[in-house]
Formats: sequence, C-alpha cells, structure tokens
Amino acid sequence: MQQRTSRHQWRDPKRYMWLYGLAIPLSPFLAWLLVRYLHLGVFWATGAIMIAVICPLVDRFTRLDTSNPPEEVMHDLENDKYYRRCTYVYLPLQYAGLVFGCWMWVSQPMGWAEHLASAATLGIVGGVGINAAHEMGHKRTKIERRLAKVALAQSFYGHFYVEHNFGHHIRVATPEDPATARFGESYWKFLPRSVVGSLTSAWKYEKARLARRGVSMWNPKRNNILSAWLMSVFLYAALIAAFGWQIAPWLVVQAVMAIMFLEGANYLEHYGLLRRKRDDGKYVRVAPEHSWNSNHVCSNLFLYNLQRHSDHHANPMRRYQTLRSMGDAPQLPAGYAVLIILALFPPLWRRVIDPKLLEHYDYDLSRINMDPDKVDALVARYGQPSNPVTGR
Repeated sequence: MQQRTSRHQWRDPKRYMWLYGLAIPLSPFLAWLLVRYLHLGVFWATGAIMIAVICPLVDRFTRLDTSNPPEEVMHDLENDKYYRRCTYVYLPLQYAGLVFGCWMWVSQPMGWAEHLASAATLGIVGGVGINAAHEMGHKRTKIERRLAKVALAQSFYGHFYVEHNFGHHIRVATPEDPATARFGESYWKFLPRSVVGSLTSAWKYEKARLARRGVSMWNPKRNNILSAWLMSVFLYAALIAAFGWQIAPWLVVQAVMAIMFLEGANYLEHYGLLRRKRDDGKYVRVAPEHSWNSNHVCSNLFLYNLQRHSDHHANPMRRYQTLRSMGDAPQLPAGYAVLIILALFPPLWRRVIDPKLLEHYDYDLSRINMDPDKVDALVARYGQPSNPVTGR
C-alpha cells in the first residue's frame, strides 16, 4: 500500500521566497536611499528597474521551475494561512510607498524626468498591487474581497474587481472577451479596446446583478464599481490635501502606468488563443491550453504565480501557492517582465511570439483567435482558415 505524503513530510521550497515580492512595494524607499547616497537620479525608477532589468536577469540565469506540489498536500497547502498573509502585507507597504512617493515629489529636488521616473516606480507598485487584488478578489472570504478593492484604489481601476471575475473568466479566449488579445493585434490597439471594453462590460454585469436584487445602480454601498471608485476619489483627495495640487498630475501618471502594466499582462496571457465552439454554439470549457504558461522563477515570485495562468483559468479558485505548471499549455519563452516590454514594440513581439502561436495550432488559422482587421493579411501570409473569426 502506497504511503500518503503528509504536510509534515513535504516542505514548500519556495515558502519564504514569496516574501521577495515585497521588494516591489518597498522600492520607493529604496529609490530614495539610492538617490541620496549614490547621487544618481536614474534610481528614482528603482521599481521599474527591478521589474525590467533585475527580474529578467534573474530569470535568465536560473532554471525554469516546473515542479508542482504533490496532490496529497494540496488541501493543507491551500489552507495554510501564511500564504494569504504574504498578500495581506503587500497592502500596507503599497500605501506607505505611495504616501512616501508623494512626499518625495514635493520635497526632493527633481526635474520632470525624475518625477516621471518616480511615477514609474509607483506605477509598478500599483500594477503589482492590481495583481495582489487579482489574487484576493477570486477568494470567497469577505476580508480578501474588501482588500482587493483597497489594492485597486491606487490605480483607479476598481471595475477590474467585477469584470475580471464575472466577464473575463467566462469569456476568456473568445472574440467576445475584451481582455483576450487577438493574433495580429498590437498591444497599442489592444490597450484601448481592453480598457474601454472591460469598463463597459463591468458596468453591464454590475447593473444586471443589482437589478436582480432590486437595488439601484447608483447605490454606492451596494454597487461594487462605485464603491471602488469612491475609494480612489477619497484616496486621491486626501493625498492632494496633504501634499498639494502639484502631485495631481503625477498621481494620474502613476495610475496610467499601473494600468498599462496590467494590460500588458492581459495582452500576453491569452494572445491568439481560442476556445472552439461546440455543436450547440457554446464555447468549450476553459482548459489549460487556452492560456499561456511561464515557469520563470523570479517573475512568478514577484507576481504570486500569475504566470501559471493556465492552471489559474482552469481552476480559478486555487490559491497562488498551489497553482501548477501545465506542460500541455502553450509556453512563453520568457517571463512577463520581458514580454510586456517586448509587446511595446509590435514587430519584435510578432517575431518572437507569432511563430510559437502558429506552432501551437499546427499553422491552422481556423483554430486561432484573429484580429478581424488583419484576417486578409494573415490569410495571405499563412493560408486560408475554414472560418477565421470563430475557428469553427
């Protein structure tokens, strides 16, 4: 009889490594120290440097992590409260960094370029904060759902709380999902489509939910979008009252950068992937093959295993520490940090990712979610699909 592996016999080798991710919300403080003692203004961008330089270098020179927890320990690992506390502690550090950043804008000698660099650091903190909100917003506990809204307040992206759970996860890897990028669609075309589409979709879902309960759409206590937006309004008003109107433009800049970071992740997570339709016209159930997977260590530690996105969509209630590497999912050639930067340059993105997408679908365009505006060009280059839009 095979002996069952117990929680006491198996130890998570990454258990304390998840704390490394707290370097991101601490980056505004580190930026101030580096500038003060090294006298180089470039270090105001310390948060961006961590994500765009240090993290990719660590990923490049470390082995891919394809290990998964044994099935026997999954229940205990899922219920180990240490891991959720790792996400909880992100929030006070996130807002301490935001307040400290506002203080730096008004007290430190900065030119516009240094203000922009500092805003980039805070934007990365807010963008990763959206990811922390993503982790907590999927859970059933009231405290985690409330904290998800708090994490989103810095970036003024509270509607993500509604749209991601009730829109994106239902329509992912279909032409109807605004947060699923299409083959041939650049990041710069995807960005406004995802932002506007997600907002309108979230409003529609929240309106329908409240209508079923007989509640007015304009009730700020019951409307999850309005309540989240009000948090942002009060937050920004308090910061401006404390530090002056001169910080207002930079609050907007850091929020825009946080949103661009989030949408960069959205862009690459399902690029070109398509769920086929069944005979009854409905889409097949979401499977690991409908999300790109990445096993790069540093990026996953900073993003709470977000890159194990294939398992996340197949099992959205799983906590980050139990997400598995899915070998049958399409694999990204690098971590999110590198690929989000690559996405800013469409020719480079297409050169690296398009061949992998085509290989994943055996060069059958009928199975790919294509940009409707690029169908003719893609067909001319790669061949005729049976139905280029639906993949049927």
